[in-house]
Formats: sequence, C-alpha cells, structure tokens
Amino acid sequence: MKASDFKASSHLKFIIPSLIGILLFMVPFYNPSSESVTILIAILATWVQDTLVNYLSLIMMLIISLTAIITVIVKIIGPEKLNKTPFFKSLFNVPMIWVITRVLGMIFAIMVYFQIGPEAVISENTGGLLLDSLLHVLFAVFLFAGLFLPLLLNFGLLEMFGVLLTKVMRPLFKLPGRSSIDALASWLGDGTIGVLLTSKQYEEGYYTKREAAVIGTTFSIVSITFSLVVISEVGLAHMFIPFYITVAIAGFVAALIMPRIPPLSRKADTYVTEEADDIEETIPQEHNAFSYAYAQAVERGSKASGPKKFFKEGGQNILDMWMGVAPIVMALGTIALVIAEYTPVFSWLGYPFIPILELLQIPHAQAASETILVGFADMFLPAIIGSGIESEMTRFVIASLSVTQLIYMSEVGGLLLGSKVPVSMKDLFIIFLLRTIITLPIIALIAHIIF
Repeated sequence: MKASDFKASSHLKFIIPSLIGILLFMVPFYNPSSESVTILIAILATWVQDTLVNYLSLIMMLIISLTAIITVIVKIIGPEKLNKTPFFKSLFNVPMIWVITRVLGMIFAIMVYFQIGPEAVISENTGGLLLDSLLHVLFAVFLFAGLFLPLLLNFGLLEMFGVLLTKVMRPLFKLPGRSSIDALASWLGDGTIGVLLTSKQYEEGYYTKREAAVIGTTFSIVSITFSLVVISEVGLAHMFIPFYITVAIAGFVAALIMPRIPPLSRKADTYVTEEADDIEETIPQEHNAFSYAYAQAVERGSKASGPKKFFKEGGQNILDMWMGVAPIVMALGTIALVIAEYTPVFSWLGYPFIPILELLQIPHAQAASETILVGFADMFLPAIIGSGIESEMTRFVIASLSVTQLIYMSEVGGLLLGSKVPVSMKDLFIIFLLRTIITLPIIALIAHIIF
C-alpha cells in the first residue's frame, strides 16, 4: 500500500505520538533547577524525586518486598493459577535463581530501611547507597520512561527506521534489515525488549543461530533511560548529551567488530526450524526507500489501539521495571558493594587493567580498575563504586564503559541464558571482555577531547 491510500487520521496516528515520543526522549532541554541540558523525561523524573524525597526509600522497600512475597506465593501455588493474566504470570513466574535473588533483595531492603543487621549491609556506602539514592532515581525515571515508551514503540517509528536501515544492516553488521527494529527497540526502550524480540524471532525461524546470537549480545543496547540513571549516579547528569554520543560511537565500533570475531563468528548460520520463512527485504518497485518506510509507519500507526490500551501498556512497563529490576539491583548490588567495600576481590580482578588505564592516561587508574569487571554482575555497579572518584574524566570513562560493556548478568545476560538464543555463560563472559577491550580506548580518546 502507498501512504496516499490511508486516511488522514492514520497519518496523524503515526505522526503525533511519534513526535511526542521524540520530544520526550530525544530532544535536549535546559533544566533550570540543575542548570544543565538533558531530556524531558529526566526533568520530570528529577521533579518527582524532589517532591517525594522523604518517602521514596519506604516506597521502594515496599515494592521490593511485595515483589518477593508474590513471587514466592506464585511458586508455591503454581504459575498456572495466573494463566488468565499472562503479564503477571511472566512477571512473577521466574526461575528459582531469581526467586532467591528477589527474596534476598527484600531482606536487604528491610534491613537498610529499619537499620537492623550488620553495618556491612546497612552502611550508607553499601545497601544504604542503593535504597536511599540509586533506587530513588530508578523509581522516578522508570515511572515516566515506562509510561511513555509506547509512543516510540507502537505507532510506526520503529517500522520507519527498520525500512530506512535495511541497506545498512547487511554490509555493516551482517544482519537482516529487520534486526534494526530489535536494536531500536532496545535502544529506545530497554535491552530486555531487544532480547525478547530476538528470541521470539529466532524461535519462529526469522534469524539464524549466528544472527540471533549477534543481535542478542550486540544490539540489546542499554536504553536511553538506563544510561540516564548511570550518568546521574556518577554526578555528571549535565553531560548526558556528550556521554551518550560517546557511548553511541564506542558501541557502533564494537558492533562492527564483534560479529566478525569468535565466539560470534563461529556460530552456525542455520535456522532453528527446518523451513525458515524467507523474509522479503526488497523495497517494492513503486516505492523509494523513504516512501516505503513512511507507508509502513502509517500502516503500523493506523493499527495502534486507543488511549486505554496505551496507558495499560505503559502501566505494565512501569511495573515490569519497578518489580523486575529493583529487587535484582538491591540484591546483587548490595552483595557486590559489600565485596567491593570490605574485600580486595575487585582490586585483584582489576590489576591487569591498571597499566592499560595508565597508558590511556586516565586519572586514578587504580580506583578505576576496580570498577571494570564488576559490570558483568550488574551494569549499575561500576557507576556506584566509581561515584566517589574525584576526577570527572575518570567517572565519565567508568560510566561510558559500563554502558558499552552491555552484557550484565542481572538483566540482559540472565535473560539471554534463559532464552532460546544460542549463547552460553562462557560466551557471554568472553563477549563482555572483548567489548571492554574494544571500547575502552575509544572512550578514553573521546574523554581526553572533552575534558
């Protein structure tokens, strides 16, 4: 179909929500309260944090506790009781490792809130830092990002970019054009969205094993939302734009190299099903790239549902982020911070990186080295551990690297292992190390230009 075949209302259903989404998530604004330039979502999140500052620790403790209790109840009574509500079934019916993690998150949150238990857990440098600082940011950012995400995902913007990027994906990344939609969904929404999309399309025979592994580990990009939380945590929210440009450049270079080297290059180019659907990637003769992209976008926008469905999906996104992410951050974050604060483990792991950081002329190389490998456990941990380092440049490098490393077990890594995408724990750790080695020099170079 051509764009002219659609009614005017269909065009508006694509254009208006997409423009509002771009305005909220992609256009930089000046924030008078912090005298900095950032995106509109971040300004709204800061306002909520300031308004609810005295209650957010209690709210997050209750959310984490409620998540753990319901998860345990669902495990006991059986997930089939939630068959009529697939969203809640997927939210609370999780593998045993995440049940334990959620319960642990609840225990830590209660200990910190009521200040009971060992100092190592409840200290303001460990559990206290998470419950009274990072989780405040998560609450506010997830509230608005989750609610307004459907503006970017459901009204045709992804379809438009998907068609326009078809000619780019094959030569650059050795991937089918439609994989750009997975990448965009991750980038604009959440890495988890990308993993779920990739797994689904792989199972249905749209991707080969190699393509699914490449997309899952290279394009499940850390979202704008998460990136905002990371850069805020190291006290550089006013530098969000240069930070995100740095992440994009380093991530792009990694995406060019990673599919061409092992372990990803060694994955078989075979489909999971006997007869894979051969997807037509060519643009019809009566269209050019832009007219076809626009027609696809309008068609998607015309099928989008009304306000009720929009707010329902937005609400589900918020719950998914609050209940899916916060307990894991509280549990794994507290454990990693206790190890970082009270043991020399991360110092030992970071030793091989000290000469590299010194060679790259990064200030406080020893302190920075302790943050490099901790990101494999959770993406927020390098920013939390590195937030006390004096040098702004070093904090900038730590934040940028933690986002470009991409594979972290508390979310994307865990999801990949639980999905049908053909990657092992060993693959994931090797990919994490390779991404670190590839992106660190690029980030350091840009940091030297900025500072």
